Amino acid sequence: MAYKLLSVVGARPNYMKIAAICGAINEHNQRPGAREIEHILVHTGQHCDANMSDFFFNDLELPRPDLFLGVGPGSRTAQTAKVMEEFEGVLLAEKPSVVLVAGDANAAVACALVTKKTCCSRTAEGTNFIPKLAHVEAGLRSFDRTMPEEINRVVTDSISDYLFTTEESANQHLMREGISVDKIYFVGNVMIDTLLRHLGKAKESTILNDLQLSDGAEVKQYAILTLHRPGNVDDPRTLAGLLQAFLDVSRHMPIIFPAHPRTLKLIQEANLGDYLVDHFMDGPEPWDSRVRIRLVPPLGYLDFLHLMSHAKVVLTDSGGIQEETTILGVPCITLRDNTERPVTLRHGTNVLVGADPKKIVRESFRVLQDGRKTPPAPKLWDGNAAKRIVQILAEDAAPPPKLAAPWSGAAAAETDRSPNSPR
Repeated sequence: MAYKLLSVVGARPNYMKIAAICGAINEHNQRPGAREIEHILVHTGQHCDANMSDFFFNDLELPRPDLFLGVGPGSRTAQTAKVMEEFEGVLLAEKPSVVLVAGDANAAVACALVTKKTCCSRTAEGTNFIPKLAHVEAGLRSFDRTMPEEINRVVTDSISDYLFTTEESANQHLMREGISVDKIYFVGNVMIDTLLRHLGKAKESTILNDLQLSDGAEVKQYAILTLHRPGNVDDPRTLAGLLQAFLDVSRHMPIIFPAHPRTLKLIQEANLGDYLVDHFMDGPEPWDSRVRIRLVPPLGYLDFLHLMSHAKVVLTDSGGIQEETTILGVPCITLRDNTERPVTLRHGTNVLVGADPKKIVRESFRVLQDGRKTPPAPKLWDGNAAKRIVQILAEDAAPPPKLAAPWSGAAAAETDRSPNSPR
């Protein structure tokens, strides 16, 4: 009987993570003698518009989801509740051996909770069981409990059976929280798997020409901005201060802003639209005729990767972009006071500035003077993380424990033990 693995996607950052998992499963199933993994892909519909979903599925060559829950937008609580309600029926119908969730979105914690509270039944075998739960990108901590994502991370990790980590600090966080070392697997970063796989294809993108950023073989200096964290965009005064800082930077190099729909809505509601100029609707006349932040629609994965690869600097409050710029060697100015990805700070490509306009301008000018650095890649960020994950799951593909048995099979480990090495 095939080993059934059910993976969940919902928010845009997780498409890149699950793409690597899908590729590794296909490769595993083609190996002679390997136990087949039956893979069910569930899309919760958290990002349901074409720019936030369909473009990424096409760029990443992701298979069409087997199931689409159609949850749609909503408050964090409403979205989480809707995913939980819909996902229970999926579990009862599919009866997977393992449910795999990635990252820290509402869909991840919602599906994690349902997984560990749902009793599935295999009638032919006469057994009842709780599916196992695997968390990709486990152990990351910002230690800021005001961030909804931090709550999602902590809760998901606390009930997972497999915790796949991207950096060594995550291993330490999990062990300090009392997670058995037998459940922790340091495998590397699936986001980087996808980036490395698609770098060559991204070079075919025409985005630099479309945005008038290239002149033949020469690429002009420019910055990229992404902005969506509630702490940065929900308060109009904070948002206005950030936009003023970006405007000051844009006097020295263009800033390209693929705006998150929610961020753009808040900018418009706060009457801050004068800071922006729509690149495709309003210009440019020549490029530098108006000093404003250049608004573009949300970009597909390949276009954004190509744009990011050539940027002078990236200004962001995203977690995943901190990791991608680290591998690309692109300076990253993170608009947060903390990060759950400290390895990006240690490797010299990332700096935290919070929402302080003076720090943003100062660091941007420093980057203009200093240029890029080429630090070594973090450990195990080598393009093989998804293969390690699939190998671990395939080697541990025993049936889930019957409900009568203890739900957690691993005893508490001593804190000085090391997490499982890649297999």
